[in-house]
Amino acid sequence: MNLRRGITFALGSVLLVSAAQLGMRWSMSHLPQPEQWLTAHIDFTAVAVVLVAICAYALSMLCWLAALRDLPLGRAYSLLSISYALVYLLAASLPLFNETFSLTKSLGVTLVILGVITINSRPARAPELRSAP
Repeated sequence: MNLRRGITFALGSVLLVSAAQLGMRWSMSHLPQPEQWLTAHIDFTAVAVVLVAICAYALSMLCWLAALRDLPLGRAYSLLSISYALVYLLAASLPLFNETFSLTKSLGVTLVILGVITINSRPARAPELRSAP
């Protein structure tokens, strides 16, 4: 197991899935309601961003699979929580998303990050290998 490689792939997955979420959010605010897709004007830039976001999701999944080769599931899964914090912080910080900060959301994100730090602060133990009977 290569812990550094696993963490790198897990964080790559976090960045890709966060970018995909933000891209989807931006696109959906620039496209008409689904029942109007056949009759309304379609913003092809928004459609392109949706397609890029779908590709980012796919790449995120590949990174996630690679991370699982080198990280214990509990540690890897906790790292995915960083995407919740990242999406919230970027959506509230960047004016194009029109989101706002709030005390309760910020407190929740702080608790998530503290949980990730707590879970990942101890060195990972090598898995025990079972010997054949």
